Amino acid sequence: MQENLDFLNLEYLRLGSDKQKQAAMVIDELRLWDHLKPYNPILVGTIPIGIDIESSDLDIICHVTDFACFERELKTRYSEDVTKFTCSSRTVNNVDRSVARFRYKGWEFEVFAQPLPSTSQNGYRHMIVEYKLLKRLGETARQGIIELKRSGYKTEPAFAKLLRITGDPYEELLQIYHWPEDRLDAYIKSYMDKENGYE
Repeated sequence: MQENLDFLNLEYLRLGSDKQKQAAMVIDELRLWDHLKPYNPILVGTIPIGIDIESSDLDIICHVTDFACFERELKTRYSEDVTKFTCSSRTVNNVDRSVARFRYKGWEFEVFAQPLPSTSQNGYRHMIVEYKLLKRLGETARQGIIELKRSGYKTEPAFAKLLRITGDPYEELLQIYHWPEDRLDAYIKSYMDKENGYE
């Protein structure tokens, strides 16, 4: 796993695994980052942190306030160049959201928009927590997460199962996002000690 990735810049994908390089290539071909730049796009999910499986898609989050304009732009730019293009809006917990989905060269794309800064959205914060956890837990844990995902677990529940986190895995991981580094280090040390039979 690459150290200290800057997820706000796609350059890490171009230097990453074969899958990450392929992801960067299709994003570049569609000029997605050029077109989405006003909305501060961030690629989130499993591919940036190397826990993707065969069915993983490219999840992109955006900061949008004018949903009608956003959806119109996406439809104009992409509905003819991609397949299975859909776009829908709804309100969840009093927050508007828009989701566009499409396929391109065998890749599934999901572009998710909320009227929140991209780095404040749950998708980004979950990914950052998971990246920090994986850096501390190492390759065996990464492979363990991948196997859990292949067996049907969603990403956050997979982390909760691996770490024996009780409660809502989505909410628990958001809590960990706010932890200082020393608390996270102590948490992982305690977990590793238990795994290795030291406690």
